[in-house]
Amino acid sequence: MPIKFLRGFTQPVRTDAANRRLGYSLAFVAGGANAGGFLAVGQYTSHMSGIVASLSDNLALGQLVLVLAGLSALLAFLLGAATSAVLIHWGRRHGTHSEYAAPLMLEALLLLAFGVIGANLEDRRLLYVPGTVGLLCYVMGLQNAIITKISRAEIRTTHVTGLVTDIGIELGKMSYWNRPGVARHLPRVAGDRQKLRLLGTLLGMFFLGGLAGALGFKHLGFVATVPLAGVLIMLAIVPLLDDLARSPH
Repeated sequence: MPIKFLRGFTQPVRTDAANRRLGYSLAFVAGGANAGGFLAVGQYTSHMSGIVASLSDNLALGQLVLVLAGLSALLAFLLGAATSAVLIHWGRRHGTHSEYAAPLMLEALLLLAFGVIGANLEDRRLLYVPGTVGLLCYVMGLQNAIITKISRAEIRTTHVTGLVTDIGIELGKMSYWNRPGVARHLPRVAGDRQKLRLLGTLLGMFFLGGLAGALGFKHLGFVATVPLAGVLIMLAIVPLLDDLARSPH
């Protein structure tokens, strides 16, 4: 791929087209990581609604070990999002090219760590499973915060419930019948086709990533994390090299 094209994914000066391309790529990676995490530990790690709901259930049932596990997963997601914000704002205040690329590179390295940890899951399951869940929740928080900051909260790559809700809203607006002569003082109800296309593509990329991740982990095992990490490295590497080239020797 041309260097200029790759640089556009994570460069500080943003465009709607670059945000969409990055969002689609990250949705694919999130789907793959989620599928791999589920096959590894039996839990989807971007689904904070489910984790908080399970906290309530387990607390009511007196399952304190599971409550602690859920709190750890929630805290890991929060820390991931916070880390992303710190890295982005540090890069912005220091005028780097890699303010968005740095957290993506961190995510890539952590996905590779997931692959290494996962290879030992069966031998030391009791020890490694909690750490794996925490690691993946941290990664999902990290990624969701990156695209949220870049797109000013217009694009989410792990919040599929929100995507489906927004798709339903736009479909409802598109199907609304604006009767002549009714509420003429109000603007017509009309769906946003461009937004619907964006949401539908994000949903489709998450699904395709999940399918690719599930098939990869089924047939290749934890080495399937390498292509996912490779995608992130490819998206992040050019701005990081730009910063390296301009740093004083």
